[in-house]
Amino acid sequence: MIAVGARAIPRLIIVLALVAPLLAARNQVPVEVGAAAVPSPVSASTVHQRAAVPRLHLAEESVGRETVAQVPAKRISKRLDRFLAGRPGPVTAMVKELETGRVYRYHAGERLITASTAKVQILMALLLRTPWKKLPGAVRQDAEKMIRYSDNHAADRLWSRIGGAAGFDAAGRKLGLKHTRGVPGSCVDLYCWGITRTSVDDQVRLMAALVSGKSPLKAADRRQVLRLMGAVVDSQDWGISAAACRGERVALKNGWLKRVSNKLWATISVGLIRSDGRDYAVAVLTEGSPEVAYGIATVEGVAERIMRDFRRCPG
Repeated sequence: MIAVGARAIPRLIIVLALVAPLLAARNQVPVEVGAAAVPSPVSASTVHQRAAVPRLHLAEESVGRETVAQVPAKRISKRLDRFLAGRPGPVTAMVKELETGRVYRYHAGERLITASTAKVQILMALLLRTPWKKLPGAVRQDAEKMIRYSDNHAADRLWSRIGGAAGFDAAGRKLGLKHTRGVPGSCVDLYCWGITRTSVDDQVRLMAALVSGKSPLKAADRRQVLRLMGAVVDSQDWGISAAACRGERVALKNGWLKRVSNKLWATISVGLIRSDGRDYAVAVLTEGSPEVAYGIATVEGVAERIMRDFRRCPG
């Protein structure tokens, strides 16, 4: 993790003289940025130990009693541009350190489909209507299947239970979403909620709402969502988990959907990487991959390259 601590500032230098006034001088902390080494992308079905990263050379900005390292956005963007050169389809990504507000965005203006990551918002919409402890057993089972196993039929049932697109959008407004609108109509195995268009900013807002005391979701219900996202089956534990250091906790939901229009895959990963009092909300959305595995490699490569500049994995 990038250390955040008090930065010493030279105190006033007092020059005394019989008739001279009091003089003071104060140094300012420069704000500059550097970069960490770029790792190669790796596939991850579970969180693996990562190689040690060379020490970050990041200047710091004074914020009250803390110092917050700046995000080297230009350097990260250049790395991503090099990595994505020749890879098909649009890519958009965002990482936000929730405690400090440090943020990085890549092509944040893109609006891509959610695929199965919409299931997180479906569950949050459900819990905004009815707390987890008051849900019938069958509905809880559907929630478990929908998040942990990405069961589409369970998602269809819960989509109907929240009132379809209207209920989905109402929850989105409560959660502060600005770019995500449900697709009206009956669901046919993903083709309603799965083709919802969204932004990385909205997906990061959703993730932040799972750990914020200001969230419209009650703490007990937030814990249930995080519990399910932290227990997805091994075959679906890819994506942003590839960017986690050893010992960090990951709560995620992934999505993958073959588009009818062009037979290419949308591959998405959203979630939280957590450790030592730090929460990183991460969203990577892609479209246009020829195969799911290709899309996964793109998502993981992007997530890793961004996260390496947010904190250093311990050696």
